[in-house]
Amino acid sequence: MKSKVQPQATNITWHNAGISPTQRHDLNGHKSCVIWFTGLSGSGKSTLANRLDAALHALKVRSYVLDGDNLRHGLNRDLGFSPEDRRENIRRVGEAAKLLADAGLIVITAFISPYRSDRNDVRSLFQPGEFFETWIDCSLEACRRRDPKGLYKKADAGEIADFTGVSAPYEAPLNPEITIRSDQLSEDEAVGEVVAWLQERKIITQTD
Repeated sequence: MKSKVQPQATNITWHNAGISPTQRHDLNGHKSCVIWFTGLSGSGKSTLANRLDAALHALKVRSYVLDGDNLRHGLNRDLGFSPEDRRENIRRVGEAAKLLADAGLIVITAFISPYRSDRNDVRSLFQPGEFFETWIDCSLEACRRRDPKGLYKKADAGEIADFTGVSAPYEAPLNPEITIRSDQLSEDEAVGEVVAWLQERKIITQTD
């Protein structure tokens, strides 16, 4: 499915790949999809995304993590944190995730992605069963206590504008495919829940 956003360039044509998704899945031994982690800063998105990536690698599953901070060093280095820039940030990530999923990977994203409409726009890029919104549900109080980067303290001091949970909103998912209570589960338990979910839906092979 192509993006709803129309390109500004003219005289361009969408070229379908010569290798089908099914052929790539057969080669890999598993299906491809996007596990879209969303949640407040400090909820554990990046940590869990990388732990999940390692767990899938151990199962010989081809996966890749798209991390919010990492992409802002390159692909999205020109974007700030205004609502408009946040939307463009997520739009670009969605397009990148689509390409990686088309290549046969399980893509794990770790982005606050605070707006439901932006997450729904990304979902619209995918066929049913390819995009799984995964809410890393953690209370604001727990995120503040963790504050691994010291961002809440800076936001409270007025040093960071438009900070989600302090001076900018976070719109929690209404019907996520997966919910992980990261303030109640250990990292191993949280990762285990996602792996089990993927196995139950036969996206990856059930192991003994």
